[in-house]
Amino acid sequence: MKIQRTRRDSGFTLIELLVVIAIIAVLAAAGFAAGNAAIQKAKKVTALSSATALETGVNNFHTEYGGMPTESDSDETVDTSEGDGVELVEVLLGLEGGSKPLNTRGVKFLSVREGKGKKGGLIYSGNGNSIEGLYDPWGGGFQVRMDCDYDEEIEVTPSAGGTTKLRRRVAVWSNGADGVSGGGKGGDDVKTW
Repeated sequence: MKIQRTRRDSGFTLIELLVVIAIIAVLAAAGFAAGNAAIQKAKKVTALSSATALETGVNNFHTEYGGMPTESDSDETVDTSEGDGVELVEVLLGLEGGSKPLNTRGVKFLSVREGKGKKGGLIYSGNGNSIEGLYDPWGGGFQVRMDCDYDEEIEVTPSAGGTTKLRRRVAVWSNGADGVSGGGKGGDDVKTW
């Protein structure tokens, strides 16, 4: 007795196609997660670089002029995206205006990258003669705490855990992706100490 072979049409069955699509989806999800983690790590490295440059700039200003780049006589914290923090960055860049500049020789103590859209660096005003602020990669300003009473000790409160005393002249931090000081996503703050 002869058994007839059934001939199968060429192509894939629905089950085979669904299995291949499921495998591709799992691989894409894993790749996306790894890519996102790498992007966040790169942003943290960029933020730390800018924070370190700020700290170094303030310390170099102190070495050059024998004082802090501010007129305050008590320890203060400034945000580089507004008010006194913008003035601090202008002093460190040698761009300050007015009749009594702190950086009288116009020395450039700060070198950071230029950002875009109020993220990831220094944002200049439309005329390019002044700045709007210095921003971290997530769009927040850097917090700069300076020892303006010259006791070689500052207290910082960048986390929900409370105040930390540091024996240094300046400390700089960014609140990270969540923009919350310490209390948000664990470990996303960037600190120079």
